[in-house]
Amino acid sequence: MAGLLDKQRIIAPHDYNRWLIPPAALAIHLCIGQAYAFSVFNLPMTKLIGITQSAPGDWKLTELGWIFTLAIVFLGLSAAAAGRWLEEVGPRKAMFVAACCFGGGFVISAFGASIHNIWLIYLGYGVIGGCGLGIGYISPVSTLIKWFPDRPGMATGMAIMGFGGGAFIASPLSVFLMRAFSSSTSVGVAPTFLVMGIIYFAFMMFGVFTVRLPAPGWKPAGYVAPSEPKKLVTTENVDVDTALKTPQFYLLWWVLCLNVTAGIGVLGQASAMSQEMFPGRVTPLAAAGFVGLMSLFNMGGRFFWASLSDYIGRRNTYFVFFLLGILLYSLVPKTGSVGSVSLFVICFLIIISMYGGGFSTIPAYLRDVFGTMHVGAIHGRLLTAWSAAGVFGPVIVNYMREYQIDSGVPKAQAYNVTMYVMAGLLVIGFLCNFFMTAVHQRHHMRVQEKTA
Repeated sequence: MAGLLDKQRIIAPHDYNRWLIPPAALAIHLCIGQAYAFSVFNLPMTKLIGITQSAPGDWKLTELGWIFTLAIVFLGLSAAAAGRWLEEVGPRKAMFVAACCFGGGFVISAFGASIHNIWLIYLGYGVIGGCGLGIGYISPVSTLIKWFPDRPGMATGMAIMGFGGGAFIASPLSVFLMRAFSSSTSVGVAPTFLVMGIIYFAFMMFGVFTVRLPAPGWKPAGYVAPSEPKKLVTTENVDVDTALKTPQFYLLWWVLCLNVTAGIGVLGQASAMSQEMFPGRVTPLAAAGFVGLMSLFNMGGRFFWASLSDYIGRRNTYFVFFLLGILLYSLVPKTGSVGSVSLFVICFLIIISMYGGGFSTIPAYLRDVFGTMHVGAIHGRLLTAWSAAGVFGPVIVNYMREYQIDSGVPKAQAYNVTMYVMAGLLVIGFLCNFFMTAVHQRHHMRVQEKTA
């Protein structure tokens, strides 16, 4: 098995069709993208003891919210830690490790749910599964950038759109399996976790054994590198450790963190939020459909916005995200007050498309600013911003909701203040993007080598 995973075994011949690589990336990202559908388990897991309704001893939503939060935290931490290792061992070995962690995390969580031990679910899905998310997330990104130097935005869009679309499959699958396994003594969560762990591991193996790396010196037919770089697009390279010493890295860190914080909190509670803001009008099945629809726009937005960034630039693309996001988040409370489910859905579908677009555009943004040589490792380090956002977003949404309800605010209005807070975060993100400039030439690898 070790030989099959070696980096040298996956070097493609010069005439290899590069369009065979995106399906390998999608096989990984469509599976780990299940994380975005985890909210469909939240309400059922508040009834593991009571079955039909929450009973004493059942878990609260605030406790369950930490499962998703931990998964995102360890996604970022594992991506940061594994960036250099990925470049050394290649994407196949990294994808295999990701499959073992993600599938194994489900198995451990199944046991935790069966004995009603939330700490095992924190460990299984949150920690081990989160490591699978992080390693699997970065594995195809730098590979596709190498295969598509002529369209880096489109390439990262192809790599990452599967992560956004995973919930479109996982959400109805989870509901179907829980119904199939439910009984008078079980809500069906534990066996659903077990089956999903096995299914996802099997599908991720397809990506493991189909991914390839371009041969040294390979270029697409007819491709000519631009002779003069555009603004904020360098032809030089910056070492990953040097990148961490530049202000550009930290500005981009906050650009990603604030954009993700604004989206991830509501995404993690999308199912419960839609039901509570429109009680009696949005059923659990309709809420699951809403989560799936958000997943579709999350996926489509990743490809659309990243591809568009090849034409209008990464910085301008993020300006659109922040300005339009501020407007839409400020509008969401109005949708609840007028009772417009359709306007609520439209607002969040656009928001989620830009949320996904932010993820798929950031690797190309990094490539533009720091060069291609260490973009995978730098991308992994930057994903610690996702870890931070994975704490900030759900905590803001969950605990502000609970505080509002405890203060006597109706559940339908408990998210209003949160939406204005999210809009305020996007204002700060806009300013960080505004101050982005090119990396000073003293940080370029050639300059450092000459002066060493």
